[in-house]
This record gives sequence, C-alpha cells and structure tokens, in this order.
Amino acid sequence: MSDPSNRDAWWDLRRLRYFAVLAEELHFTRAAARLRIAQPALSQQIRALERQLGVPLVHRTSRGCTLTEVGARVADEAARLLAEVDAGTARIRDLVRGRGGRLRLAYTRSARGGRVDALVAGFRAAHPDVEVVSETAWTAPNVAGLLAGRLDAAFVRPPVDEPALVCRTVDTEELLLALPAGHPLASGRRRISRAEVVDLPAVMWPRENGPGMFDRTIAQVWPGGGFRLVRQEPDDEQLLRAVAGGDVVAAVPAGRARALRVPGVRLRRFTAPTPTVDVGLAWPRDSTNPALRGLLALLEWDRTTGSTA
Repeated sequence: MSDPSNRDAWWDLRRLRYFAVLAEELHFTRAAARLRIAQPALSQQIRALERQLGVPLVHRTSRGCTLTEVGARVADEAARLLAEVDAGTARIRDLVRGRGGRLRLAYTRSARGGRVDALVAGFRAAHPDVEVVSETAWTAPNVAGLLAGRLDAAFVRPPVDEPALVCRTVDTEELLLALPAGHPLASGRRRISRAEVVDLPAVMWPRENGPGMFDRTIAQVWPGGGFRLVRQEPDDEQLLRAVAGGDVVAAVPAGRARALRVPGVRLRRFTAPTPTVDVGLAWPRDSTNPALRGLLALLEWDRTTGSTA
C-alpha cells in the first residue's frame, strides 16, 4: 500500500512551483497567467501551501503582494529545489530516449577499424551524453562479460552459441595466409591453394579465446584436414612475429594483419572460394538499456543502407 505522505509530496512540489512563480511576479493575476491557471485557483493553492507549512508566505495588498521574511527564504529554497527537479527530469527523459546513461562496451582483440570503429564513432556522435566505458578482450571473455551482466554489448567473432545473447554481423573480412618473407610460397605468388598449405607447420592463438572463429578458420583453410598446429601465441601481433621468424604460417584476418604490418611477413590471398570471418555485435537478449537501443538502431540502419555508419 502506498504512503499517503508520498502523494502529499507531489502536491507540495506543484504548490512550490506555483509559489516560485508568484515570488517572481509578486502579482497573483500575472503569476496565474504565466501558470495558465485561474487566479482564484492560484490563490487557493498558495493558501493551502501556507497551511501546510504553518506560516504566512505573502502579504496580500490591493496592488499585488509582497513576501514575508519566511516567504523570501522559502522562495529561494523552492527555486533551487525546482531547478534540481527539472534537471533530474531532463536526465531521466534523456535516459529513456537513449541520450544519456552509460554503455559498457567491449571490443574483440582481432577486429578494430572499418565498420567496427565507424559504428562506435557514429554512436558517440549521435549520443554525446552517453558515457561509453570500453575495454578489449577476446571473444570468449567478452561473451562471459555479457552473460554475467558486466557488459551491455561486445564485439565478438561469430558464431556465438548462447541462447541468452543476440548476435548481429557488423562486418566480414577475408582471411589471408601469412608467410615468412623467405618462404617458397611467398615469392611470385598472388594466390595460394588449400592443397599447398596442407601439413605446413602453423601457428594459431588458443582455441578457448574464440572457439567459433578458430573452428571456422580451420574448416575453410584446411577443409580436408592437414592442419598441423605446432605453436600457439596469445594475440595476433605475437602470431605474426612468430611467422616472421621463418618457421610457421598462419591464417589471419586481413584487417588486423595489414594494420600490424609486421616486418618479415608476406600476406597472400587464397584461391576461390575466399575464406572469410565475421565480426559481430552481441548483447543480452533481455537488455533494457536505452543506450544500447541507440547503438542497435545505428547498427540496423547500417545493415539496411550498407553504409559504414
């Protein structure tokens, strides 16, 4: 059951607003006109406020009114209180409309730039009042953060097999073969066939970092088997440095490989069909965060128009 005093507080707030306007105008008729209420109704509300407070707030005269000593102090407090209420109301309205609040967002280590950065930049521009708290991790930790409620959205490498999450593709990029500069396949070749990489010693990051992307990479580059993993490295930069050492090859996303530009590494495309990996945006299916809705609206617009946000 609701507390009647709470209902009275709302009435007091309205009466305080009436009194604040009257304190500015010092004239019941002008104040009533500003408030768009009848003058007798305003007078009635001011008397009710005086009864509630137990003190007179105004001296009524034939030409208008003046404030009592207590009335002047109440007017100052009312102005400050109403300013805070109006500011809070605006913040709440912005939150509901996705113009305020906070978005906890995680990037995936293997995908930056392109549509990913463009989507986030577009969101920041459209929602400058939203605090974007970002971090970077592999897909698996990002998924765990979403499931634990620690993140509102995360960029991941699909597929993501979690019923509690929704995942939409943001971008698709080609997989390239990274070769040591002195490797026979690196000289005079533009495209490499799958048969040529069978049983070549390969380096990869740990599967637990992103099981879906790991399995999809192997299935496309080594579809008939022959994937010979001889080394693991924690991230793409270390993976490419291992390739530069001259002992191993690797299948890497084009964007990340070209951005890192590790000396001693040659990048080659595969023959058709072109192997690809996606980067997706994942979020909790039951999320009610208005800021997230703003990000998803931009993502949907991007998918519909084909724009880079």
